[in-house]
Amino acid sequence: MSRSSFLPIVLGLAALLACGGAQAAKVYRWKGSDGIVHYGDRAPDRGQQATARDLTVIPVRAEPAAVARLRLETRDDHTLAWADNLLAGPIEVMLEFGRGSNLVGTPALPARATVPANGSALVSVLSAADPRRAGGSELRLTTIPGNPNARPRDVDYRVPLQQRTQRVDQGYGGRFSHTDPQNLYAVDFAAEIGTPVLAARDGVVMQVESDFDKAGLSLEKYGGRANYVRILHDDGTMGLYAHLRPEGVLVHYTCARGGFGRSKIDVLTPRSIRIETQGIADDLPFNYVIQARRVGECSQRQSASAH
Repeated sequence: MSRSSFLPIVLGLAALLACGGAQAAKVYRWKGSDGIVHYGDRAPDRGQQATARDLTVIPVRAEPAAVARLRLETRDDHTLAWADNLLAGPIEVMLEFGRGSNLVGTPALPARATVPANGSALVSVLSAADPRRAGGSELRLTTIPGNPNARPRDVDYRVPLQQRTQRVDQGYGGRFSHTDPQNLYAVDFAAEIGTPVLAARDGVVMQVESDFDKAGLSLEKYGGRANYVRILHDDGTMGLYAHLRPEGVLVHYTCARGGFGRSKIDVLTPRSIRIETQGIADDLPFNYVIQARRVGECSQRQSASAH
């Protein structure tokens, strides 16, 4: 298993956990020298720490980040139903009616569409089935990461753990948790907490969840709340590295034309992210920090109502 290049993602591996837990987004509260109470999504910086008092960390429960958004554009006698992809890789969406629908769609619902990375796709054009009938209609948008038309190449994968011996505790079709279609071909390796997890194949980081700090076997309480990194490969297939330790992703990379570096990605809140990157490019060192905050609508719901 030697032909694939190696993209290490240094994360803690919480091995043998069935699924993730409650999200651990944080709000920091402290009192300044003037007695004013401050709140922020990051701890006080070095300049503030000298005078900050009564620093308190407040855990904030939040849901997993949205994969897509349903956007409705109303025209004269019809409504355009768009799907906006919020990931750095393609997704497939399905739009269907909920309860009490007085709409018809072109194409008819349920309708599917493939949406490119960070792009949009028109899923259906909606109009009233009976214009004389009042009342709204419920729509549901479900998503699956990846392109359904992807065709995998024959590629050798490396073992994703840096340890002398490898033990597989659950393989393909494992009865414990690998019986559903999404996990049918998953492999669970046994490892100590804190073991670095390495991407077994080159790709683009498509999706990151890294703020969950509890775990359990209850699907109702913990289902969908897990730490993972999803990597998109050049043939459209994906690798998902799950059961990871929370708070941050560290990506090491080597550039095809020379140079190398690493980036640390912190999802601070559902609306903000911080990226710190450093390395060598064109024989010169670089080091910079980017912090971005989403200021517009940031709904995590994947349903909408059309009237």
